[in-house]
Amino acid sequence: MRAADVMTPTVITVDPEMSVQDLANLLLERGISGAPVIDAAGATVGIVSEGDLLHRSELGTEQHTERRHSWWLRHFVAAQARDYARSHGRQVKDIMTTAVTTVGEETTLAEVATLLEKQRIKRVPVMRDGKMVGIITRSNLVRALAAAKAMPLMTDHEDDDRSIRIRLFEDLRQQKWATRVWPQDVLVSHGMVTLWFSSDEPEDNRRAIRVVAENVPGVRHVEEQIVPAPLLPAF
Repeated sequence: MRAADVMTPTVITVDPEMSVQDLANLLLERGISGAPVIDAAGATVGIVSEGDLLHRSELGTEQHTERRHSWWLRHFVAAQARDYARSHGRQVKDIMTTAVTTVGEETTLAEVATLLEKQRIKRVPVMRDGKMVGIITRSNLVRALAAAKAMPLMTDHEDDDRSIRIRLFEDLRQQKWATRVWPQDVLVSHGMVTLWFSSDEPEDNRRAIRVVAENVPGVRHVEEQIVPAPLLPAF
């Protein structure tokens, strides 16, 4: 399987000028742990995550870099400046990571997994001709792995599988009741469709979505996977 087969094509992005407070609210409301940063020209200029919000002056959790020997002074000062900007900066551009690792649509999942592990990152944008067309997170790979046990390890039908996935979402968009189906919750391999549902999804909705999938030309089998509904934080 390739990056295009499991990526989330509808990506929540943020603007470099967005305030840190608005970013925190967005991550909480959307239930995500990070997002690419896109400038006015549509270029990917950074990536920001929950980890960038851990050490904040508002929480009293800012980092204090230990003083080094004199020959390390330049590095010490640079580290102090970086930590101060991250803990006191008011906009996304002040706290984001600017060195963004990306992959292409044809990058294999094995290569993506190796990249995430080596770079110690949790998400990677998927690019086409310099523009972001999707994103892959560790959870995308975990779901692909969980579904793989029921899917033949064959690659001859990858183009057909992508066509099935595209057609399935086109059909679902025509149904007003199908508002809670996300791209990361659908995997297609060798004509076999795996649908991931939250445990709080009504049974009638699950059945209807399965029927839509079963009626897509080329689909051989549809399997449902149920995951626990996320717990909302208590305030």
